[in-house]
Parts: sequence; C-alpha cells; structure tokens
Amino acid sequence: MRLVILAVVFLWLAVLPAKTVKAQTDSIPKEKPDSIVEKEHSATKASIMSACLPGLGQIYNHKIWKVPIIYAGFGVMAYLIVFNTNLYLDYKCAYIESVNGNHNGNYAYLENYYSATQLASAREYYRRNLELTCLVSVLWYALQILDATVDAHLYSFNINKTLSMKVEPTMLVPVASTNFTGGLKLSLHF
Repeated sequence: MRLVILAVVFLWLAVLPAKTVKAQTDSIPKEKPDSIVEKEHSATKASIMSACLPGLGQIYNHKIWKVPIIYAGFGVMAYLIVFNTNLYLDYKCAYIESVNGNHNGNYAYLENYYSATQLASAREYYRRNLELTCLVSVLWYALQILDATVDAHLYSFNINKTLSMKVEPTMLVPVASTNFTGGLKLSLHF
C-alpha cells in the first residue's frame, strides 16, 4: 500500500506545472513580456523516482519500453534467489542430519546419496551462488537508476541531420610491403 501511495506522489510531482522561462533572444522587443513555456526535465527527479520505484524514472523519461526489461531482470533475480536459497537450506539441513547421525530424517534422500563432505561442498556452492545473485540484484537496481539518470540528462539532447557515422570496408595502400591490407573506415560527420 505504501508503494502505491509513493508512486502516486511521484507521478503527481512529475506532472507539476511547467516552469516558465523567459526567452533570451535579440529579435523579441524588451518591452513585450513574452515568455516561452518549457518543461524542465530533471535528472535528479528521474533518479529519485527510479530509486523509490524501479522503472518510474524510465516512465518519467518517456522510455516506457524499458520497464518490462527492468522487471524481467528483477523477476529472474528473484527466481534465482529463491532457487539457490531452497537448495542451500536443503543441503545445509542434510549436512546437519549427516553429522548428527540421523539417517532417517527429512533429508535422507540427500544424506544417503552424498557423503558429509559432498553435502558441505554443495551447501557452500549454493551459498556462494545465493550471495552472488543478491549482489547482481543490487547491481541491477543501481543500473536502472543510472539508466534513468543518463536518459534524463540526454532528454533534451538535439540530434540533427548533420550528425552521422558511417562505417565501410576499405583497402589500405601498402607502405613498406607489396601486400594490400583490408580494413574499416570510420567517418564521423557533425
């Protein structure tokens, strides 16, 4: 319920009235109080929104197509956390039963199939995988915040027709030998 209220508050902040900015051109007479309304796009706001609710910063930046990718990543991480936690606990309990000599316990299927050292090794393997999955989840969370911040900074970046890049194959003229060499030619126009 708190997340819903928090999401509503941040969406409300995203649609606040636009800031009025006076035009700074010489062609407009100074005595005419004309102003141009520009919507201020804040990278800080996108970062905070994305930190509070993953994907909200991307929605603020009008990159809605990224939200399913973000939540698919969190879904995969949640699945891996549950998977590794369950196997870690199974091997941990089987190891404890094996050390205590209880061969008819709840984890007898593991205990009778593996030795105590193999159970301890499997337990450590799934513990390490669980820790790595948690670390990757935190990195995924930070990456989506960083993505929202960078998108907000580049929101008003003007890409005109003169900005282009062309990559094409080329033959390099031999300098010290008689062999021609193939290569790539990169042309930037801005």
